[in-house]
Amino acid sequence: MSSQDIPEENLPAAQSAGHDQHGHDAVSVADDKHPFADPGLPPHEHRVQDVDERAAKRSERSVALMFTTSMLATVGFIASFVAIPVDKSVYIWPLGHISALNFALGMTLGIALFCIGAGAVHWARTLMSDVEVADERHPIEATPEVREKVFADFKQGAKESALGRRKLIRNTMLGALTLVPLSGVVLLRDLGPLPGTKLRHTLWSKGKLLVNMNTNEPLRPSDVAVGSLTFAKPEGLEEHDHSFQNEIAKAALMIVRIQPEDIKDKRELEWSHEGIVAYSKICTHVGCPISLYEQQTHHVLCPCHQSTFDLSDGARVIFGPAGHALPQLRIGVNDEGYLEALGDFDEPVGPAFWERG
Repeated sequence: MSSQDIPEENLPAAQSAGHDQHGHDAVSVADDKHPFADPGLPPHEHRVQDVDERAAKRSERSVALMFTTSMLATVGFIASFVAIPVDKSVYIWPLGHISALNFALGMTLGIALFCIGAGAVHWARTLMSDVEVADERHPIEATPEVREKVFADFKQGAKESALGRRKLIRNTMLGALTLVPLSGVVLLRDLGPLPGTKLRHTLWSKGKLLVNMNTNEPLRPSDVAVGSLTFAKPEGLEEHDHSFQNEIAKAALMIVRIQPEDIKDKRELEWSHEGIVAYSKICTHVGCPISLYEQQTHHVLCPCHQSTFDLSDGARVIFGPAGHALPQLRIGVNDEGYLEALGDFDEPVGPAFWERG
């Protein structure tokens, strides 16, 4: 647009003619009291949007377009999260084969955030007031006059932002800012379903055989020697199962044979078979697997943080940061002479959790 299309009184040269009257171009002279000269403010140059409403409308539409693009990108983020499979990959040059879901989420969320920022910057640079105002320094304490001036400046700034008059910008900006947080809300779905009672139960149940972790064969009482440490898993749980790691993390069992007269805890003796006791292998501190056994003292040690449990006395904690004893599994022998579980653990295995009673 040429200057011929703008009324003469609205031209920047005509509007800046009065700057000298307000002292904007005046340069003070340095003296002993003020060793540095004040260069003043340069003449204010009006933007085309300040003098032409058509240009202002174009800027308004540009800002609204960016906010609208942000809204569409946020919707695309949510749609991608729901529709694209986690294991799907695509070829993107020059990145190569990458996760389609990660690429879609990154692109849509990046566009949504960028358009909000770009729209706000373009709004401020083209439509909000850009007049520089010199303000003398004042004491830190706020006088009534200063507070009154701050409120007046705020009202003036709010008025100059034209937020109330430019409804298209206002509405699209509010829409973009409202939709963007939904991206974070949708991500909460990845936390998965609530655990329910999964932390309280394992695969152990009445009649489940104790299977040796090394030989993958059911255990007989004769297979467990006095002073030995054997690791077992529930019958039917195989390493190639999809849920093996999750299930063995709760059901892993260690079996020790102690002379019955050396067992101090009455319930431990009742839940054992001929001195064979079965305890959870999962440490009650942070869930590390216990693997160190001292046969003379019947102590087991967690290698992570040195929590020590006495297997001859209900697996109570005798040293270290663990908070409670190891859960015991009640065992017996079936008609075929194999060791079997007589139920599940009587309490949740592993570390304590906040819902635990």
